[in-house]
Amino acid sequence: MKHTDDGTLYALAAAKDRSAFETLYDRYEKLIFSFAYRLTQDREIAEEVVQDVFVKLWNGTTAYQEDKGSFSSWLLTVTRNKAIDEIRRLKRHDHEPMIEKDSLIEQPGSVENTVEWGEQRNAIRSAVLELKQDQQEIIELFYFKGLSQQKIADQCELPLGTVKGRIRLALKHLKGFITQEGGYSNE
Repeated sequence: MKHTDDGTLYALAAAKDRSAFETLYDRYEKLIFSFAYRLTQDREIAEEVVQDVFVKLWNGTTAYQEDKGSFSSWLLTVTRNKAIDEIRRLKRHDHEPMIEKDSLIEQPGSVENTVEWGEQRNAIRSAVLELKQDQQEIIELFYFKGLSQQKIADQCELPLGTVKGRIRLALKHLKGFITQEGGYSNE
């Protein structure tokens, strides 16, 4: 299953194939967690987001369509939406979170996983820097600051279609840069 493409794994996981689901989890858990953490700035919320995203994937409550883009982009969009929902939900309750002193200690992972994740992160960072400035700005606002496409359009004084097109084009270029440089690949 390690070399099976994401679309096939997703279809198998949606049909309750545990092995396919575990392969997707192993492949994307760290990426989803780090992305959710960057959006929420809270380890506990990021862990909840990861769990909710994979529960949605297992239950088939959100559907991936191959003709609309790559699986990883779709999964990051699902993660982004869930993280934003969690942030909004917590803002409504307006409470002060408790911090356990042990939660501040970074849990060490295996050396291989740490090195692999570092390489993937560096490949992504390098790829983002290869984008045109306007695409870098859109990616930063959409994926890392959590703004909606409409808010980006308003803030940058661009038509909504232009924002959507730049996001789509930037993701296409990112995938090309990462694959070309021998960086992270889902295959």
